[in-house]
Amino acid sequence: MTDFTDDDLKLSPEFAAQFGEPGFRPPCQLYLISPPSIDESFADTLSGALDAGKVAAFQLRLKGIDDHAIAALAEPLQRICADREVAFIINDSIGLAKRLGADGVHLGQGDGDPRDARAQLGPKVQIGVTCHDSRHLAMEAGEAGADYVAFGAFYPTTTKEVQHIADPALLGWWTTVFELPCVAIGGITPENARPLIEAGADFIAVSSAVWQHPEGAAAGVKAFVEILAASR
Repeated sequence: MTDFTDDDLKLSPEFAAQFGEPGFRPPCQLYLISPPSIDESFADTLSGALDAGKVAAFQLRLKGIDDHAIAALAEPLQRICADREVAFIINDSIGLAKRLGADGVHLGQGDGDPRDARAQLGPKVQIGVTCHDSRHLAMEAGEAGADYVAFGAFYPTTTKEVQHIADPALLGWWTTVFELPCVAIGGITPENARPLIEAGADFIAVSSAVWQHPEGAAAGVKAFVEILAASR
């Protein structure tokens, strides 16, 4: 077997450009991820954020509490998303996604197989898979029936511990070769989002840049919506 170094396998930033204009893909969209902990008052915050601009999906990602507590917090948030036609995604737990009748589940590399998720949740539920900076993991996820793959982190982030740093060229490679949508995640702000959008991200996933925006979550969403509109 041939041994390849990281430099041998590194993607050129010009990879996608050599193929000319890409085929039609919808404009990049906003994918919100919840703060790592919330309380009952978060429902009002979410309502304001979703009313501030077009959001494609909201992922409930809570750490350190059990599924019963998450389910109790999820109920009003799920209604808010449904009323605004925003996909409601559960992080990590296939069982909780099934219990809640969620629109989708997002799986980390240790959170289950997309094939099992499909068998339990049915054909209409959206299944996303974290693929870090790996083309191999992304192709495996696609073969296993995922509806989207997530690459990142692209920038430093305080939301979770970062072990993998992805290059924007990965997005261009993926969208040139595959039709399956890709999500860019990790430290994305209105100031640094444009290179990822222009590289080919179908969605940008954001958390603290919205929830910790100095003027409030609604202002955070508006800032991203403006960047997305300007990049079309």
